Amino acid sequence: MADTVLYEVTAGLATITINRPEAMNAMNIEAKVALRDALRSAAADPAVRAVLLTAAGEKAFCVGQDLKEHVELLNGSDGDVMSTVREHYNPILRAITEMPKPVVAAVNGVAAGAGAGFAFAADYRIVADTAKFTTAFAGVALTADSGVSWTLPRLIGQSRAADLLLFPRSVTAQEAHELGIANKVVPAADLAAEAAAVARTLADGPTLAYAAIKESLAYGAGHSLSEALEKEDELQSKAGASEDHRIAVQAFLAKEKPKYVGR
Repeated sequence: MADTVLYEVTAGLATITINRPEAMNAMNIEAKVALRDALRSAAADPAVRAVLLTAAGEKAFCVGQDLKEHVELLNGSDGDVMSTVREHYNPILRAITEMPKPVVAAVNGVAAGAGAGFAFAADYRIVADTAKFTTAFAGVALTADSGVSWTLPRLIGQSRAADLLLFPRSVTAQEAHELGIANKVVPAADLAAEAAAVARTLADGPTLAYAAIKESLAYGAGHSLSEALEKEDELQSKAGASEDHRIAVQAFLAKEKPKYVGR
């Protein structure tokens, strides 16, 4: 991977770090390609059981599009500058939301625009008490991308999502928790340890069950109750036939901690 995004796998946990702190972790083309490829690698690697998405530095998780590069492209290109949505942002969001593995976002600072979109797409968000969110798009005369039109209403409801998109503003970590954006808010100094602990718990857990939970939540959001019940039946049949389920039941009866194998 490029230096703009760091990728490391340790004992089933893939840690992906956006690494442009000097630019508030803004996404230039190199970083977008590297993040897309890192997420795809984590999704495809059978050794990876969970993903921790984080960022370098203390000021920003990711402020979205690198506007300096964007202006240069606007002024110097005859092509479709916004093809980056199709080529980079859409694949990044699909990789986060569709991989059959839990993704934890550790939001250490400002998450704006596409950066907020990356966090919204994660399955669990741990947020530093100093962090802030802003949709930002309308502030530069753009509409939502990076999946925000899909993820944000599911987190906070249609009306509140419209408010934050039409009138972009800074949402503090505490308000993000109250709205339902942040699952957990911790002191900034504790963020790395807290996020690593949560991600490690997921990596050591029943990953087949987590994949099914993730699939059922996404499916249920766009289907009827009857269809959701059928999907639950399908997924539960698979989970119930797994080795992990037998391990969990046996460990429960023996009053021991289960050691899952992901099968």
